[in-house]
Amino acid sequence: MVKDEKRIKLKIKAGDTVKVIAGDQKGKQGTVVSVDAVKNRAIVEGVNMVKRHVKPTAQDPQSGGIIQKEAALHISNLVLLVDGNPTPKVGIKKNDKGKNQRYSKQTQKFI
Repeated sequence: MVKDEKRIKLKIKAGDTVKVIAGDQKGKQGTVVSVDAVKNRAIVEGVNMVKRHVKPTAQDPQSGGIIQKEAALHISNLVLLVDGNPTPKVGIKKNDKGKNQRYSKQTQKFI
């Protein structure tokens, strides 16, 4: 990691269900595939699809062509869904076993 890059603790993790709240993809829902904490971006399954031209490789000459894949979205454009309801405020507190766990500040339920 380079000195200037700051890694921020994010409330959204891979595997979470999220909803897009801003931009061209507004209103779409999906599961988070991966999160980049340095760039504050997440890739959501089935959302923000882009077309990419791919060159065939020597190992797989049939692999070339135009493919569709997900592009990253900024974390600020996503809201976490808990039981199907949007949860804009997520906090961290200790559960019954003493481990830190995420919770919804609106419903006080652990995620």
